[in-house]
Amino acid sequence: MMPEIILPPERDLSISPTSSRSVTETVNGSHKFVIQGYSLAKGMGIGKHIASDTFTVGGYQWAVYFYPDGKNPEDNSTYVSVFIALASEGTDVRALFELTLVDQSGKGKHKVHSHFDRSLESGPYTLKYRGSMWGYKRFFRRAALETSDYLKDDCLKINCTVGVVVSVMDCPRLHSIQVPESDMGLHFGMLLEKQESSDVIFDVAGEKIHAHKLVLAARSPIFRTMFFDGPDEVLSEIVIKDLEPKVFKAMLHFIYKDTLDEDDVPVGSGSPGVSVQDTLAAKLLAAADKYGLGRLRLMCESYLCKDISVNSVASTLALADRFHAMELKAACLRFAAENLSVGASEDHCRV
Repeated sequence: MMPEIILPPERDLSISPTSSRSVTETVNGSHKFVIQGYSLAKGMGIGKHIASDTFTVGGYQWAVYFYPDGKNPEDNSTYVSVFIALASEGTDVRALFELTLVDQSGKGKHKVHSHFDRSLESGPYTLKYRGSMWGYKRFFRRAALETSDYLKDDCLKINCTVGVVVSVMDCPRLHSIQVPESDMGLHFGMLLEKQESSDVIFDVAGEKIHAHKLVLAARSPIFRTMFFDGPDEVLSEIVIKDLEPKVFKAMLHFIYKDTLDEDDVPVGSGSPGVSVQDTLAAKLLAAADKYGLGRLRLMCESYLCKDISVNSVASTLALADRFHAMELKAACLRFAAENLSVGASEDHCRV
């Protein structure tokens, strides 16, 4: 009798297919450009522009150019022109754009030119090199603009969004865990807004404002000394005599959230009858100096620097010197050296 031969099971020698996926998407960023003193910008000449500060989107620098007399000589200043320019080195940068002229009446009837949320027949725009631009030579008829709700108090507001096209390889991963952005400031802000477990009250011009000693002490050496390193006296209510409620609240907003609400901190010295010392930025600078808030001081210096002019440089310099704002002081001295010595009349500085 022949022995039974048992063969091993057949092995599957086929190789599992691999996979990958190319994802093309946009990296988006926005910039708000405020043009104060529109009537003074008129007459600067066809083809001459006012530039926004540069901003970064998708690893490239961008800027908004506003031409109050238009860009096209053939239009004879009938239209204002607006363009978005590639302000850094780059080759064949593909992007989508959106320009919004803000309706300042509150009706929400903004003038929007957008590539987003619609298909483009030829795809995104390609900017070949630094200085390449996209925009409109005939963005808005100037006579109509000057009688519209887009112009208020001699001021225009233009919002710009850039979406840089990028392609990435999305390879399968066994495990992927998304980590959200820090929301610490949000939670501390809610602690302030809801007044939960507050243990100190500030009386500011008769208004009662609740806060937390530990948070204040962690952020300000002055508050730390006041609450924990000073006399053993328990302080539960403190009268603030040298700050307005709006200023004190803005300072607390920074202490808890490490940010400032930009809409609440206009500089405004360019407005008739408003001096630099009367602006919220200047008053916050004084508060930052008093309570040892170095980052807040620099933020206020940055706001004030944007509004340095021939008329305001002396008072801004005095403010900077009084409240130990060294960066702002240096900016004032540079502006004075570049403008006042030659009798020039440039209106603002760029730092």
